Amino acid sequence: MDCFYESANEDSILITLFTKAEFDELTNSSLDSVTTWILSSNRSIQPGNHYLVPDNEGKLNQVVVIVDDNLSLWSIAELPFSLPSGNYFLADTISVEDREKLTIGWGLGSYQFSKYKKTKESARLSFASDIDQETVLAIINSTQIVRDLINEPANEMMPEHLSEATQKMAAKFNASFTEIVGDNLIKDNYPLIHAVGRASENQPRLIKLEWGNPEHPLLCVAGKGVCFDSGGLDIKSAAGMRWMKKDMGGAAHALGLANYIMQTNLPVHLQVAIPAVENAISNNAYRPGDVIVARSGKSVEIDNTDAEGRLVLADAISELCDLKPDLLIDYATLTGAARVALGTEVGVFFSELDKTSHGLYSSAKASEDDIWRLPLHQGYKHQLKSNIADLVNCASSGYGGAITAALFLQSFVSENCDWVHFDVMAYNMRSRAGRPKGGEAMGLRSVCNYLEKRYGANK
Repeated sequence: MDCFYESANEDSILITLFTKAEFDELTNSSLDSVTTWILSSNRSIQPGNHYLVPDNEGKLNQVVVIVDDNLSLWSIAELPFSLPSGNYFLADTISVEDREKLTIGWGLGSYQFSKYKKTKESARLSFASDIDQETVLAIINSTQIVRDLINEPANEMMPEHLSEATQKMAAKFNASFTEIVGDNLIKDNYPLIHAVGRASENQPRLIKLEWGNPEHPLLCVAGKGVCFDSGGLDIKSAAGMRWMKKDMGGAAHALGLANYIMQTNLPVHLQVAIPAVENAISNNAYRPGDVIVARSGKSVEIDNTDAEGRLVLADAISELCDLKPDLLIDYATLTGAARVALGTEVGVFFSELDKTSHGLYSSAKASEDDIWRLPLHQGYKHQLKSNIADLVNCASSGYGGAITAALFLQSFVSENCDWVHFDVMAYNMRSRAGRPKGGEAMGLRSVCNYLEKRYGANK
């Protein structure tokens, strides 16, 4: 990675961290050249501020960063593009655990989507040999994969492009790749995926990746791959359609998670399923009022063609449940209701199992990856009743929309399956340290940390 180099040398510049209290205590006890220089800058000593300290010849010699009392993953994540280009290293007084955390933040803060626009040169940080380099690189690489896939414009990220990205990843890790395309979806019994994607010239498909030892616990991952969502015949407004290139964010998360699992050689048998479609408008588009019999055998009445993500996931989830996984995770940019509930910066998840949910919460806290559990409140299930089919794809009421969407998916999940459903924004609407505006992995670090705890002990 361009943002790192192997080891500090005589040309490297020291990065030192102080809390405000530590700096105040230092200046109250004595003034050296460093503290004198910082105080003379006439800038407030506040967390988030950094100060460039020269040597006696005026050459940059040290960077002092004021941090919060609880050191964060993001404490130095703004520095890669704030510092002059060059090589930097963290003070060895910082613990290995904290340097590992800060190195992840630096890597995430160095991200730029550079395919279509000239980018800035990033400062580089020494990649210390005493940190867990495998995990650090896997987290950074996997997040970059998610961001890159989401940031691609829709004309460069249609179902066939998602297929190519998956094939490339499969080849890298010696995983198997298969896909079912176009009318073969009908032949092989994936009617919901076909119905949603058939109106597009970009053929719908179910993309599959398999990796790992079949003797290991079966981990299944599904990701909503709606590469562009016009809303179908229930067409979106211009404003609602503008950022629908990100509606394949669930698929991006599934591939990012798969990358982490394979890069760290987690002892699981991995099965990934990505239903990839464009929800377009044509003379053969599926219609409000249509009834489609899903792969599971349940009939679904279409109330709204803009509630398409849950349809394509339903067929994928049904197949994965047939495999009897130890754990099933799906990621989707499923509802605006989840954003109304928790805003754009907190990932929503659903799970019936408290043990799994508490494990995810613990991992979210450890990895500073904000997620929150919403209930699978069965009392709302009546909203999915249909007069002529087993269920409708969209509740008649707008209330509890994230929950009713999750309940729809749960209708296709086997009883007693340990299932986690993520409903995420997958996009930063503003830039923050280490989290630039644009595509974002949400709930990814939480799940990676959780899977390490659940399965990693067997490495």
